[in-house]
Amino acid sequence: MPAEPSFTLGIEEEYHLIERASGSLAAEPPPAMLQAAQDRLGERAMPEFLKSQIEVATRKCASLAEARRELVELRRTVAELAGGHGLAPIAASTHPFADWGNLKHSDRVRYVQLARDLQGVARRLVICGMHVHVGIEDEHLRIDLMNQMAYFLPHLLALSTSSPFWRGEDTGLKSYRISVFNELPRTGLPQGFASWGEYQRHVQILVSAGLIDDASKFWWDIRPSSRFPTLEMRITDVCTSLDDGIAIAALYRCLLRMLWRLRRSNQSWRLYAHMLIDENRWRAQRYGTEEGLVDFGKGTVVPYRDLLEEILELVAPDAAHFGCEAEVAHARTILERGTSADRQRKVYKEAIAAGAAPAVALKRVVEWLAAETVANL
Repeated sequence: MPAEPSFTLGIEEEYHLIERASGSLAAEPPPAMLQAAQDRLGERAMPEFLKSQIEVATRKCASLAEARRELVELRRTVAELAGGHGLAPIAASTHPFADWGNLKHSDRVRYVQLARDLQGVARRLVICGMHVHVGIEDEHLRIDLMNQMAYFLPHLLALSTSSPFWRGEDTGLKSYRISVFNELPRTGLPQGFASWGEYQRHVQILVSAGLIDDASKFWWDIRPSSRFPTLEMRITDVCTSLDDGIAIAALYRCLLRMLWRLRRSNQSWRLYAHMLIDENRWRAQRYGTEEGLVDFGKGTVVPYRDLLEEILELVAPDAAHFGCEAEVAHARTILERGTSADRQRKVYKEAIAAGAAPAVALKRVVEWLAAETVANL
């Protein structure tokens, strides 16, 4: 049995940059802004695929409190530097009315290659996400936990949804980002692997064929990081509220430790076919927390509230171990007051009810996103 993993934590967030006056995406942010961010934050700030985006990443953190302090600093710094240029960051997985045809990708070699290889699919990538790394040093354990964790990914997606609008229209989905991302190759749920060796053999086939440079070109919902000894969760939308993102990161970390505890007792979570988990993935993408997910053991759709309570009970020992009971319990707050997607729709509907034209109502949504991104920091 491998030793207990370190369960260190690292969180990456991607933000859109908007023009304060118009609410539109900043197609050409001043290079000085990104440079200033990198001068202040070092490798914790970096360009994203589009020039209208910026990515931040915490250092490796031993505790959730440390990760939260880092994210507070990162959001504050980006907001301060953007504000000096009449811009603001919004933590939302889609911009409510941006037209992807008017945007340009960054000049980094990786992104130039991505744009060349993926063509029209890449041009539509006006999306942002949140990635959570948890330290799992043993490679074989990393694969085993990845296989089991797939079951819970739709539950985390449902709590994170922040992308209901696309090009000025309500898509009817809570996470339209997933639909856009699904157009890329090597996305979605990873297949199950029997071992680290089997995973590496599959990677090497594609590398040897010249299809990918390395495993970083696997954009799965969860993957072994190609840079760190971590299991990286990638399915979630970026959360507009910092506290929501912290709660989801805490849940992910606790779920991994719960699965490790099962393994320590010679047990494991039941592995379900991905065709079944994909149904929950779709329900989370479409409905968020509203319509429930399938409990495959019972063979029926169960209200999300009940599923969340089951998860909180499962991870209670792990939340106590990490001292994050309050952060994990915040998931109930998300459920009660709605995700960012729910709240964006509320802002939009209230503006329309007050007589605003659709374009004005969408701008109100952007203004709310800008304010909420830096609230309670």
